[in-house]
Amino acid sequence: MADTIWLIPFFPALGFILNSSIGSRTSKTFVSWVACLAIFLSFLTAAGVFWEFLQLPATARIYEREIYTWIASGELSVNIGFRLDALSVIMCLVVTGVGFLIHVYSVGYMHGDPGYRRFFIYLNLFVFMMLLLVTGNNLLLMFVGWEGVGLCSYLLIGFWYEKDSASDAGKKAFIVNRVGDFGFLIGIFFLFLSLGAQGVWTLNFGEIGRNAHLLSGGAATVITLLFFVGAIGKSAQIPLYVWLPDAMEGPTPVSSLIHAATMVTAGVYMIARLNFLYSMAPDTMLVVAIIGVLTAFFAASIGFAQYDIKKILAYSTISQLGFMFVAVGVGAYAAGIFHLMTHAFFKGLLFLGAGSVMHAMSGELDMRNMGGLRKKTPITYWTFFIACLAIAGIPGFSGFFSKDEILWKAFSSSQGHVLIWLLAAVTAGMTAFYMFRLFFGTFHGECRASEEVKHHIHESPRVMTIPLMILAFLALVGGYVGIPHLLGGENAIEKFLAPVFGPEIPVKAALNFDIVSAAWASGGAAGHDGSLELALMVASVLIALLGITIAYVFYVKNPGLPGRFAARCSGLYHWVHNKYFVDELYDLLFVRGTLKAGDFLLKVMDGWMIEGLVNGTADWVKRAGGRLRKVETGYVQEYAFGIIVGAIIVVGYLIVAPMF
Repeated sequence: MADTIWLIPFFPALGFILNSSIGSRTSKTFVSWVACLAIFLSFLTAAGVFWEFLQLPATARIYEREIYTWIASGELSVNIGFRLDALSVIMCLVVTGVGFLIHVYSVGYMHGDPGYRRFFIYLNLFVFMMLLLVTGNNLLLMFVGWEGVGLCSYLLIGFWYEKDSASDAGKKAFIVNRVGDFGFLIGIFFLFLSLGAQGVWTLNFGEIGRNAHLLSGGAATVITLLFFVGAIGKSAQIPLYVWLPDAMEGPTPVSSLIHAATMVTAGVYMIARLNFLYSMAPDTMLVVAIIGVLTAFFAASIGFAQYDIKKILAYSTISQLGFMFVAVGVGAYAAGIFHLMTHAFFKGLLFLGAGSVMHAMSGELDMRNMGGLRKKTPITYWTFFIACLAIAGIPGFSGFFSKDEILWKAFSSSQGHVLIWLLAAVTAGMTAFYMFRLFFGTFHGECRASEEVKHHIHESPRVMTIPLMILAFLALVGGYVGIPHLLGGENAIEKFLAPVFGPEIPVKAALNFDIVSAAWASGGAAGHDGSLELALMVASVLIALLGITIAYVFYVKNPGLPGRFAARCSGLYHWVHNKYFVDELYDLLFVRGTLKAGDFLLKVMDGWMIEGLVNGTADWVKRAGGRLRKVETGYVQEYAFGIIVGAIIVVGYLIVAPMF
């Protein structure tokens, strides 16, 4: 399989090339077959590598292949090469597997759209860039994929560019991501120079990992913080999360692909890939965990008062990404990747379910104009229900296993992280509430749509519902690869990822070499009797059930309660409904501030200094020329007079000069 690594990103690239070159001269059927088949072949290749991994001992599960030398300049040498290990093969399976289902769903969802061919061209290019990001064997190749998914997100979010809101959302996503990417790029430079100062000039992940011990603690902290700035932008964390809700202006399959399974998880993957650097920087890891839990709580609170079903899911995505950063921030890298995988299943399903609802409701997005869809869209109803149970963390569903693992690791990593666990547990309850608020408001009660819309409500075609059912199955059973030891399982995914991450050590323990050595010698942190973990597991389930119960009371049993509560707490509701006015603040500080700064520079720098200097010089030359022009009168007698005067001056000088 080592010789086939390059095929994983190659097939989507081939689909992009074929549809770009000849797609306009072929039918829509040809375009969709090429696009879907490309992703499916990539998935089969990744599955083949995964199957071979299972036959090999853990230490042998690394494939790396160099294709050719890309850059050779001085001490810098970068190859086009691919690396597959336990981490990247899981990412490839998630990206290609969920991506294939989204491609199939798009065939039905985008049918009739005038940009049908262009849509699949962009989609294939996006998957190629994401696969390049997760399979590249060096930081520079990862950065190419990193920037590539940023470009594709701009193209896909602004796909309906005729709408100002869509084109503005695309530009917003592109610009905000550039802020984070600047930090990532500086981090690459700093890491290259820091290792180079120790005689190791490399950007290859394997070589960086083997030589990371040469970095000082301060250098590791600075480098990892810079990389985290990139992750904040790409994975929509505070303060660079503002692009993701606006990105819902793109087609719904785009929201599912970008904001559930691929682009927004790139930051989590990057930290997991560079775990050997982050484990050397406990201060950075604490920052990652704090930013993650604050983002999770903040975004979940905004979801309480939104009515656009895609916007609710967008803030849910931001919140769930916060959970992943909590995991990697406390050193539970495997738990973070586990939740990344289960999130791809249930959040991809939720977005596609929202698209199915829009399809049934003639494009309606406001849940206040929905309700009563349970009987008319039964497949969408039951698959959406499964996804809501999964994201709420109900036992037996995928989200329960991954989210509970994160909560337990956040609590047990050290006593100093108890507050992180508490805030994360409260956020889990909030998630259950606002997701079932969405579910009950959309599918239960009386239909609040117009009579014309009611007449056309129908279930989506099979090309859309079959991907929903497959994702519902994955959202149901996908978590069983991570059954914890407490429940009689082996946590197979953590065991599978162990060669990449090693034993998970509490962050604060990493400051004590003796504790670290003991933990590694015993295969990880010290065990426990399980009673505390079970108590916390029960507590998290009860919190989730409480959130669901409150949502049921508010939106099914007594639908008038939310309105009365909003009226009584109008000030708080106003702030939450308007997303705490963060967008307005950013608009004032950065957008208008930049425009005002531009006006200032236009007047002062350009108007006074640049134009003043250039035009002033021209005026001075013009005046000087005007004065000199008076000497050239055109009269012969004046020229003769000038010659005589000049001759007298020269002769006088020659006579007088020798006397001195």
